[in-house]
Amino acid sequence: MQAILALEDGRVFRGKGYGARLERTGEVVFNTSITGYQEIFTDPSYAGQIVVLTNPEIGNYGTNPDDDESGKPYIEGLIVREFSPYASNYRSHQVTDEYLERYKVPVLSDIDTRALVRHLRDKGVMRGVISTTNEMNVEKLVALAKATPTIDGVDLAREVCTRVSYQWTKGEVEERIISVPHPTASQLTMMTAAALEAAEREAPERKKVVAFDYGIKHNILRRLVNSGCDVTVVPAQTSAEDVLALRPNGVFLSNGPGDPDAVVYAQKTIREMAGRVPIFGICLGHQLIGLALEGKTYKLKFGHHGGNHPVKQLKTGKIEITAHNHNYAVDPDSLKQSEVELTHVDLNDNTLEGLRHRNYPLFSVQYHPEASPGPHDSHYLFDDFVTMMNQWRR
Repeated sequence: MQAILALEDGRVFRGKGYGARLERTGEVVFNTSITGYQEIFTDPSYAGQIVVLTNPEIGNYGTNPDDDESGKPYIEGLIVREFSPYASNYRSHQVTDEYLERYKVPVLSDIDTRALVRHLRDKGVMRGVISTTNEMNVEKLVALAKATPTIDGVDLAREVCTRVSYQWTKGEVEERIISVPHPTASQLTMMTAAALEAAEREAPERKKVVAFDYGIKHNILRRLVNSGCDVTVVPAQTSAEDVLALRPNGVFLSNGPGDPDAVVYAQKTIREMAGRVPIFGICLGHQLIGLALEGKTYKLKFGHHGGNHPVKQLKTGKIEITAHNHNYAVDPDSLKQSEVELTHVDLNDNTLEGLRHRNYPLFSVQYHPEASPGPHDSHYLFDDFVTMMNQWRR
């Protein structure tokens, strides 16, 4: 089928259509990651956005349930250079075309994505309409793009978060191609009950963590579990009183979509918890911490979306290769330097990527340390969170 993208400034791209046969609107952004397209589809932070992927071929390794970052795709539409109708991967359960059709996501393929990305870099993020229907009236589609609301001032966290609290217990499982031999019977007999009990006694005590769901990714939860945390996930609007009543060792603030300025209730909750319990924030959680500390946020020209952003630790000078997905950023000049230490900065455009409170057990990063583009450059932040909880308890 044929497909079309119409931007609010009148620019039009025509190509082939895949996925669902329908029409969707949203802000058009681009992502520079080479792999991980299913994680991008299902990241709730992309709610309200049509995503352009710069990698030339998408869909070639199919989809599978283990790579979902949430219960469904949240992108409004997908735009690629070449969309593969086949899947060549032993982990694949369903070809990408059928997967996106099942979740009613339209796909525009066979266009010059380099030209589209360059247009967005020059002009900035803009609203658009992607259509795979028979309706190809360009004037009508451009008018619809112009009439589409932006995500500025919109609280999308309220829409994508869980409605009820729940426990998360699943950790990360590393796949190994090389098989590991099983212990022999004689080796097993050496592992006496007393030895096992001693090992359990020496194991570090697990930490009770309450995670606010503003659009949380599954891999963040898995990373918290692997770091020794028992995680309770709560809705975005949960009060500080209700969270503190659970007597957690720490609180985690998740990623999520939309304008952080609009999530006023979360800013209030963070202010009420600051200094009373260790807090770690990622992405939207970082922005909400900045606002709670009386800072300001602003919208980036075309956002950071990809898995190759170099971020510098200001204290050590070390460079991390990191994954990003944010349209807004915290203004470092708006923060009180006497209270807040700036910890990380993006080397591409000097965007603030991390902060730490000088007096409270509280820190955050703008990027995604649970992802692995480095491949493990930023996993230390979860260990830092556990260390902070241990120090606070003592």
